[in-house]
Amino acid sequence: MPLGFAGALAGGNNGAVGDSAGGNSSGGAGALAGGNNGAVGDMEQLRRDLGEMGRVVVAFSGGADSSLLAWVAHDVLGERATAVTAVSPSLARAERDECGSLAAEWGLQWREVQTAEMGQAAYVANDGDRCYWCKDALMDAVTPLASDLSAVVALGVNTDDLGDHRPGQRAAAERGAVFPLVEAGFSKADVREWSRRLGLRTWDKPAAPCLASRIPYGTPVTLGALASVGDAEAALRRLGFAELRVRHYGDLARIEVPEARLADVVARRAEVVDAMRQAGYRYATLDLEGLRSGNLNSALGKAVDVGLSPPRR
Repeated sequence: MPLGFAGALAGGNNGAVGDSAGGNSSGGAGALAGGNNGAVGDMEQLRRDLGEMGRVVVAFSGGADSSLLAWVAHDVLGERATAVTAVSPSLARAERDECGSLAAEWGLQWREVQTAEMGQAAYVANDGDRCYWCKDALMDAVTPLASDLSAVVALGVNTDDLGDHRPGQRAAAERGAVFPLVEAGFSKADVREWSRRLGLRTWDKPAAPCLASRIPYGTPVTLGALASVGDAEAALRRLGFAELRVRHYGDLARIEVPEARLADVVARRAEVVDAMRQAGYRYATLDLEGLRSGNLNSALGKAVDVGLSPPRR
């Protein structure tokens, strides 16, 4: 059971998290432009900011960031906080189920919305701005709900996310979404430390970005490719590999696991190969560099995108 805010405070500040007052209140776009400026996660500011919003709709993926944001928003606002999970072919079934389990466990106001990014040619084309169109579709789905509730849309972006190619942040900011964790100076380490102190079981959950992120830029996003990736990763998790990516290269699967687990994959190669074939791949390869989150971004050959100009359709 989560400890609650008072219980977490009683534990003292013994991690990476700070309790400094103040912070940046310039809004989502301002936070994206301004970066972290050396701040550390300030839970008091996060709670204060959420309280001042009055009503929020939190985009809830079940990951560590959005889980902390959804839990704190619920703790501060009660029924005035709604957690919303965007459902599409790029969301792994296990992640969708986990969102429902967490919502029930924590008593969140929770609902699912269907997003239609697969209907956007710009998303399916899978160029460097794919994430822009994904978040654009998310905002299409949640904005009417937020409007009906007179609520602000909040996303679980942390300060570390500002240093990678994340055009989706720009799309959300342009549509009026806010980034409370960024405003309160939360890094990924702060998110995990505060989640641990609050007793949230998501504190050490491995990152699980959408399945489309496994498809190299320039390769179209298809339902078949997403299904193959999802099936392959689910099979490997059943074999005991909790942290992994299966990168999709047509009939070839490139498996990434932490360096410490490389030998384990080789030791179970027959099972791994069978799992990949069951998922639709002819070839199974192991990346000897190990797991690198977001490593396909290195192929873009472009500067990190945290600007505010929309890509061309």
